[in-house]
Amino acid sequence: PGSWITFTGGTNVTLRGSLDPHWGWIDGHGQAWWDAQNQVNRPHGIAFSNITNGVIRDMKIWKPIAWNFATSRSSNIHVFNNKIIAVSSTKSFPFNTYIGFSAGGSNMIFEDNFIQNGDDCLAVGSGASNICFRNSYCEGGHGLSIGSLGKAGQVANVQNVLIENVKVKNSLYGARFKSWAGGNGLARNITWRNIVFDDIYLTQNYWDQGIGPKPNPTSKNNTHIHDFMFENFVGVIKDKPFVEGSCISNPCWYAVPGATGKEVIIYDLAPNTSSNIVAQNIVATTQTHAPVTVMCDPKAITYNTGFKCWNGLYLPTSK
Repeated sequence: PGSWITFTGGTNVTLRGSLDPHWGWIDGHGQAWWDAQNQVNRPHGIAFSNITNGVIRDMKIWKPIAWNFATSRSSNIHVFNNKIIAVSSTKSFPFNTYIGFSAGGSNMIFEDNFIQNGDDCLAVGSGASNICFRNSYCEGGHGLSIGSLGKAGQVANVQNVLIENVKVKNSLYGARFKSWAGGNGLARNITWRNIVFDDIYLTQNYWDQGIGPKPNPTSKNNTHIHDFMFENFVGVIKDKPFVEGSCISNPCWYAVPGATGKEVIIYDLAPNTSSNIVAQNIVATTQTHAPVTVMCDPKAITYNTGFKCWNGLYLPTSK
């Protein structure tokens, strides 16, 4: 267990790979682990923890077993021109276990990265602030995520995140926020902008299907969210339907009661836990060319979200 390569503490640390596309790869030999469906003592990739003034550049990882890059408790970090190829050759590994970039810490720029994986392309964790993720490509995973936050009642704190100019292809979501029912804390001032996407999903009822049971959606404790912006999204919703490979339960962990598969926006939020969550300039259709819809509870969200808040067609409103 642990990571293949670990940096713990230090100032002015650079991890630099090769610019040659054929050489300098880290071979994770993940296929054998995936085929065996083994998650016990599996190693992660690169931990860059408690670093001040750091650079991760030109690294290439092939079939990593689990998570790839983590930057917990670091500050002033630049991560660019890295490549992650975490794609099964046999499609035999059903678990969503290989996050691309796990961003924790402050004052970080992630840019010009290429990620093919089976979980979050980007996951911004609690304690993160002043994070920018831009000009990158994500394929096959769960999109651009904040969280998950607030597990086991923990107090979350995420603020000042900008995610822009990203293509998200063949992914479960384009952008999403996820926190556990019973959590606490705040996520605020987060923007997703200029995204080629699949859809938008906000939930405060995230759960681990491998542990269960599903959380109680009537919990009075939830991570609050304020000042979210989803702007300039263009995409196609897979309504044929789309089958994602990380399910180990029925219904799947990402199943939303009442969803039709045509939703471009799903807001699964508790009353009095959010403010100023806005989506504007969203252009989308479905694979079957049906009109896209939204799921939004007007009893829980009483402010102007940039579209009509209801369970029905996506109808933009003036902000």
